[in-house]
Amino acid sequence: MSTDDTAADMKRKFKEALDKKNAQQHRGEAHLDGDSAVHSAHGAQTRREFRRKSG
Repeated sequence: MSTDDTAADMKRKFKEALDKKNAQQHRGEAHLDGDSAVHSAHGAQTRREFRRKSG
């Protein structure tokens, strides 16, 4: 085996591994096109006011 064959084989292996990694990464992205059920904050609508204790 010459160095050209080794380099080509190594490139092929790296490309296969990268393709496998990218295929796994994109598997769980189907939910991104859906709409979330949460559209606004829940709870108090007014801004909280903090006061120092007076005595």
